[in-house]
Amino acid sequence: MSSFPGSPRLVKGAIVGIDPFNPLASIISFQYNPDTMTRQIEAQTTRSDDGDRGEALRLKGAPVETISLDVEIDATDQLEQANPLAVSSGIYPQLSALEMLVYPKSSLVIANTVLLAVGTIEIIPPAAPFTLFIWGPQRVLPVRISTFSITEEAYDVNLNPTRARVQLGLRVLSYNDLPITHPGYALFLAHQVAKETMATLNTVGNASASGSLSFSGGVSTGM
Repeated sequence: MSSFPGSPRLVKGAIVGIDPFNPLASIISFQYNPDTMTRQIEAQTTRSDDGDRGEALRLKGAPVETISLDVEIDATDQLEQANPLAVSSGIYPQLSALEMLVYPKSSLVIANTVLLAVGTIEIIPPAAPFTLFIWGPQRVLPVRISTFSITEEAYDVNLNPTRARVQLGLRVLSYNDLPITHPGYALFLAHQVAKETMATLNTVGNASASGSLSFSGGVSTGM
């Protein structure tokens, strides 16, 4: 008998920031996958002031989904291996990469400041990086970071953080939120199609297990 080859390779979750002004994408791979993740889904239904019963079940778009999770970052292993970046900066680079997802680029801030100084009346706020939340191959979602909390728990001799817990609140961006030309529009639509496929697999599996027939036009028990 052949021996068990070992534990399966663990897929790491990640957050990726894509900035059109920076060819190098910001990739923050989770050092440790969170044990739990909370997803809140709010249906987007139509409302009829006149109480039209025909509108009760209509959906005006994809639901609003928010995700909250805690991410742990620890430099202990890297420090034990004398990793040069961890020795010199702790986990400051990882925290900075996350934080820059909610900062406008300094170059754009400076450019807008110059425009204001020369009398430009209207300044367009700079766009945030196109941010993706990656949680396995089935879930690659365009998101906006809505809440961000960092608890630094340990430091090195230079007061660089070496251990921290990051609480993230993410707002999933659907095709309701993005123009059709934005890559996130197609990405979310593909995510919905994959979800529909999973739901169909569940329905077929449950129907086979229970011997039930589909609810199409009437109710049938399969008896």
